[in-house]
Order: sequence, then structure tokens, then C-alpha cells
Amino acid sequence: MESLHEWHGKGQTFSFKGHEIFYRTDGDATLPTLVLIHGFPTCSWDWVKIWDQLLPHFHLVTLDMLGFGFSDKPKQNYSIFTQADIFDALLQHLNISQYHILAHDYGDTVAQELLARHHATGNIQSVVLSNGGLFPETHHPVLVQKLLLSPLGFLITNLFSYQKFKRNFDHICAKRLSNEELTGYWNMLQYKGGVDIMHKIIAYMTERKQQRERWVGVLQQTQVPLRLIDGTLDPISGAHMVARYNELIQPADVVELNDTGHYPQVESPEAFAQATLDFLLLHSE
Repeated sequence: MESLHEWHGKGQTFSFKGHEIFYRTDGDATLPTLVLIHGFPTCSWDWVKIWDQLLPHFHLVTLDMLGFGFSDKPKQNYSIFTQADIFDALLQHLNISQYHILAHDYGDTVAQELLARHHATGNIQSVVLSNGGLFPETHHPVLVQKLLLSPLGFLITNLFSYQKFKRNFDHICAKRLSNEELTGYWNMLQYKGGVDIMHKIIAYMTERKQQRERWVGVLQQTQVPLRLIDGTLDPISGAHMVARYNELIQPADVVELNDTGHYPQVESPEAFAQATLDFLLLHSE
């Protein structure tokens, strides 16, 4: 597995409205493009365990969203719409017009917005979602998320520590992550003052409620092939979210990883990569 330092060394940056955004591309550019969208509060390094399994089949593109990872972290309000703008800008910068999407957690919501913008254009060829708050009514935030969203959220960031961070990951993951993974995620959260803006980024939970019709509606209406891969032991978006997905999205293509929690690509990388490839390759011919 590539270390965080190695991952950073293979990336580069582009400028978006005065902010430096870290991104990475890899693989044969003549292959179909797969855009990977990470979750909260981590970064593109989330994908490191499945990167090599995807690489023979796709030209891979990923980035650290504004406020995450190696990208800039301005003390401003954050929006899913802005994050989608950044992906659109990067794809334009790279001259990519058609692509597949693999998303996780917060990234699922960004994928929903990209789908709402482009589902009728043919730009997006297929989408794989995983363990995200697709439906506000079935999203079960953990305590720290609720506190960050409260009017006292800015105070919570001052009390946040590595031990609290690790405790939250132990709660949401069915399989314990390694010390390298946890310290890497924590270091990325601290980088450029990321802990100080968590209460601003968490506003996406409110945005999901406000934009439910748009973001759930596109999942129901689109002709773009969709697959959900879910670690069902996830207390945030596990089996209860899968049940709602099966109710609302028809036909529902769902792969359940029943021994896995909130980070399936990290906890069960081989099974996750296989479920991803089985679907994407079917729609890449």
C-alpha cells in the first residue's frame, strides 16, 4: 500500500478560484475514465487500497475536495455545489468529457449533484455509490456530527483530538483500521487547519435536506446505470439506508458487504474492488 507521502508525491495541483486543489491521475488515458470522489472527513488517499486493482481497466482521476486532504482549507462556507464545480473544472482542465464515477459518503452527495447536472448529456456513463447519506430521512449521524452541526460547532473543533477521532472510526468501522491509516487521516485533517473548519463543511447535512428533491429525484429518474455497494454494519448509512434505497430506486442494483462498516473500500478492499469492477466493466464496453 502506498504511504500518504508517496500518494502526495504522485499528485499535482490546479487552481480553482484562487485555491490550490490537489489531484491525481494515473493509468492509460486511452482507457475509460473513472472519477473517484472521497468522503468526509478524509481525502483521496481513501482509495489507495483499491487503486492497483482498478488501474488495469481505467484511467483514474481523483482529487482532494476544497477543505480536505492536501487541498486548501479556507475559512469560509462550504457547499456541495462548489465541490461539484471543482470536479467539473478539473475534468475540463484534463479535457475529459465522458467518465464513470465511484463515490463514498460525502462524495455520494457530490456525485448526486454531478448526476443532476449531466445525467441527460451522456457525459456520465455509470455511477457506483457507497455508504453515503443518499436519503436525509435515513441518515443517522454520529454524536460528533450532530455537535459540529449545532450552533456550538466551532467550539467542538477546539476540543477535537486524535483519541476522539480514533474512537469515532472504531465506532463506524466494523473492522479496525491500521494505525498508519488512522494517523494518516488525522494528519490530513490537521493539515492547513482542517479541524478548524469541520463545523463549516458539516453544513452539507442541512444541504441534503434542502436539496432532497433534486438529489433523490435524479437517482429515481436517471437512465445512467447505478450500483450501490454498502457496508451494512455502518451505523450511519448501513442496512437501514439499503432498505430505503430498495424502496425508492427501481431497479435497485445493490451489493451488500455484510461484515463491513462505513469505509468498505478500506475495510474490505478486495470485495469492494471486485463489486465495483463487475459493474463498471459491464458499462464500459
